[in-house]
Amino acid sequence: MDQVAGVEHVVGQDGYDVVVVGGGSAGLSGALALGRARRRVLVVDAGDPRNAPAAGVHNYLTSEGLPPAELVAAGRAEVEAYGVEVRRGTAVAAAPLDVGPGRTAFTVDLADGTRVRARRLLVTTGLTDLLPDVPGVAQRWGRDVVHCPYCHGYEVRDEPVGVLGTGPMAAHVALLFRQWSPDVVLFQHTAPALTPEEAEQLAARGIDVVAEPVAGLEVVDDRLSGVRLVSGAVVPRRAVVVSPRFAARSAVLEGLGVAAEEFRMGEHVLGTSVPADPMGATSVPGVRVAGNVTAPMAQVIAAAAAGLQAGAALNGELVTEDTALAVARHREEAGAYAGRS
Repeated sequence: MDQVAGVEHVVGQDGYDVVVVGGGSAGLSGALALGRARRRVLVVDAGDPRNAPAAGVHNYLTSEGLPPAELVAAGRAEVEAYGVEVRRGTAVAAAPLDVGPGRTAFTVDLADGTRVRARRLLVTTGLTDLLPDVPGVAQRWGRDVVHCPYCHGYEVRDEPVGVLGTGPMAAHVALLFRQWSPDVVLFQHTAPALTPEEAEQLAARGIDVVAEPVAGLEVVDDRLSGVRLVSGAVVPRRAVVVSPRFAARSAVLEGLGVAAEEFRMGEHVLGTSVPADPMGATSVPGVRVAGNVTAPMAQVIAAAAAGLQAGAALNGELVTEDTALAVARHREEAGAYAGRS
């Protein structure tokens, strides 16, 4: 291994076929496809998954309710069986290398000072949920403070549910959770005023609206018991729904010129995401993304599917590049043989 200015080591001149940054369902699914394609793959996993606070993964066929850590552990074992290397670490920067026309290569710097090289990159770093600044929300996040009806609705079925309004989607979220519970209260808090249509819809579905701002959450015996208003009144609730802003974890892409952009639902900005085509291709050739870093609304099974697609697409790119190199060598050898005859 050679010494490289500013880092401790560089892994081989040729390095890996693909470095996958992020070891969740998207990254491991991409690595699985690549490992089965007999590619040399490194997965760099920071060990900070978005769904760590959740008790279980849902809507993932054959793995319903499995704790997230167990799903990841099983995925690591599967990819390692195909020769994929999984390394705990944080990728802090990536940069392109000039390797000639028709080819791509990159370096990835890790927080421990290691630098690795790859012909392609798959970035599956996910996102950070920016929670409302209400006392108790962060402490109960992933337990009885939830956000996705399809991830958590069944677990709070028939319970008294509160929806903390902080954005323009508050009424929509309340109507969604009404599918799982007949007792839903929308706390207007900092959300925009309801339109006449929204007010009529909520009333028709029996959803009460509390206009007074929220001061915090009440917890008794390590369980949510209610929502405390600024007046001091407490509305009993067993679950509270929040709508976080989504912030793409895209810092490692910045050195490549790939920037996160506003993520919108209709006219509403809900956060940021990295733009990509349906197969995960970014604006930089050789760099693909998958999972929540590009699709904030994707659940675990969708992120895994996207990782698989991106991994297969990267292998296709590499096959094309390998073939072009082989053709060039073949022509060179044929020319040299003709010159000797």
